[in-house]
Amino acid sequence: MHAKRRDYRTYVLTRLAHVYFRFSRGMTMGVRAACFNGMGHIFLVKHSYVPGWHMPGGGLEHGETALQALEKELREEGNLVLTRPPVLFQVYFNRQASKRDHVLFYRCDGVEQTTHKVRDREIIESGFFALDSLPDDTTPATRRRLAEMIGHAPPSDVW
Repeated sequence: MHAKRRDYRTYVLTRLAHVYFRFSRGMTMGVRAACFNGMGHIFLVKHSYVPGWHMPGGGLEHGETALQALEKELREEGNLVLTRPPVLFQVYFNRQASKRDHVLFYRCDGVEQTTHKVRDREIIESGFFALDSLPDDTTPATRRRLAEMIGHAPPSDVW
């Protein structure tokens, strides 16, 4: 499928989902995590529907706790398992997604990958990277969150 056509279709579907969520839920909430392996490298993913490298994460489903959603997203997006409890770093307002969206951002140390993540419909590429060797097209939001986490910038309230 042509990339622009796929991007437009994804944009329309995302907007429709947010309209639906606006009426079916009072607020949307998601989780995202900075996942570090034993060498201190961070795990990033590249999605099929948005450009750039991102930290893994996703939305909470009805009846799901934040930690359940976090574990599910890490498993689905990278075959990652937690070896230590995640630490909540900050709660962000994500006004880019909608006027009702919030992101719970966690730090996860000692994360292990059970098996290499094979490309699928959602995740087209993934890997662990040293913080000083991030891919060039790592998203600005990902870079901001990491700068906040390592103390190079104060935490923001907005994603």
